[in-house]
Amino acid sequence: MRSILKLGVPVAVAALALTACGGTSSSDNASSAPKEVKIGFFGALTGDAANLGQNIKKGAQLAIDQYNATSPKTKITLVDFDSQGDPAQAPALAKKAVDDKSVIGIVGPAFSGESKAADPLFNEAGLVTISASATNPALSTNGWKTFFRVLGNDASQGPAAAKYIQNVLQAKKVVVVDDASEYGKGLANIVKSTLGSTVVATDTIQQKQTDFGPTVTKIKSANADAVFFGGYYAEAGLIKKQMTDAGITAKFVVGDGVKDDGYITAAGAKAAEGTIMTCPCLPPDKAGGTFYTDYKKAFNADPATYGAEAYDAASIIIAAVKAGKTSRADVVAFTKAYDQPGVTKQLKFDDKGEPTNVTVWAYKVEGGKIVPDQEVK
Repeated sequence: MRSILKLGVPVAVAALALTACGGTSSSDNASSAPKEVKIGFFGALTGDAANLGQNIKKGAQLAIDQYNATSPKTKITLVDFDSQGDPAQAPALAKKAVDDKSVIGIVGPAFSGESKAADPLFNEAGLVTISASATNPALSTNGWKTFFRVLGNDASQGPAAAKYIQNVLQAKKVVVVDDASEYGKGLANIVKSTLGSTVVATDTIQQKQTDFGPTVTKIKSANADAVFFGGYYAEAGLIKKQMTDAGITAKFVVGDGVKDDGYITAAGAKAAEGTIMTCPCLPPDKAGGTFYTDYKKAFNADPATYGAEAYDAASIIIAAVKAGKTSRADVVAFTKAYDQPGVTKQLKFDDKGEPTNVTVWAYKVEGGKIVPDQEVK
């Protein structure tokens, strides 16, 4: 990755300036280019995990706004499909996206549970989905021809989290907790199996739960020196607050679903301090080109979790449009063959839609902020 980020040509510009993937000229299709197409954002914009969805939408919006500012023949509009992170709502929203024939691609779905529910409909309709955040490994094993993601899955994140717990924290007794979601349970199970006998207890909580007394008691009884939680930031913050209130000093390690300032708000800055977060996502200030400064200028805020990955996901679909590939079938084929530098990595996919370049970073809460700690290799 480091060699990619040192390229002389700014990678953000290179990704968006593509005329084709493999040399095909867009002039062949220029005369028939539609005046407007749509890219859908599919994920939570409201609900308990809305912050993560908002981050993704902003990254995609930035890429689209930059493209539209070039006065292209085909304008792109970003349309929202707010799932609230709820898999039960995903099929109806997917049908709504599929039925809008001007939608040629989806950035998302954002979460693994909604991906499992919605992606069969997208696959049947031949509508490409490029997720910036859904990490359950099983998603790429369903034979979906339209499924792609730009970040590593939990088969890389889980072992990395376990490695950090063992080698950096040197924990001897670990309690593993999950939130029973497709994402949280899947990640926690990988961490548990990787740690083996180091895991002395496990527990499962539910999303939207607020009282974690039994879980805290189990952690305290196990005399754990580290706790891993697979789930999202709303519950994680409350668990950590209640652990701190109970006098538990075990290190708290969490996955990418917790990597949001909403965790610090829920836990309180004092309780959140020192929390370790893993994520198969690049620190935004290490993104290539002018992404970091462009994002900050556009939204008056630093880019947050998945913002750069969403920019890359949207940029692939934008590159297809620039190449004159505006049918759903053409966008799928274009994505499958894509091999260009993005702002987070070289963007290329294997035959299951997984990225061929994967890194996992550990972050920590320090001084009330989430900051990069180290790349876990």
